[in-house]
Amino acid sequence: MSDEIKVDVKMDLKGLACPLPVVKVSQQVKKMKVGEVLEAETTDPGAHADFPAWAKSSGNEIVKTVKEEKSAKFYIKKLK
Repeated sequence: MSDEIKVDVKMDLKGLACPLPVVKVSQQVKKMKVGEVLEAETTDPGAHADFPAWAKSSGNEIVKTVKEEKSAKFYIKKLK
């Protein structure tokens, strides 16, 4: 079984500080169809707390988080 995620939209949020990464992701997710996945790459250290909290409150799902040397990628699935 492959764990590869089909990404529908990619966002480069590197260099943006809180709350901009979450604000921009929220705006983008509203334009997406249910079931689509967004890849958000950010350098904001606060994103590790902000994205899961936003996903929980908005009814969406973080399907995967990949921590890299200088950034992190969050894979967010629109659920409703």
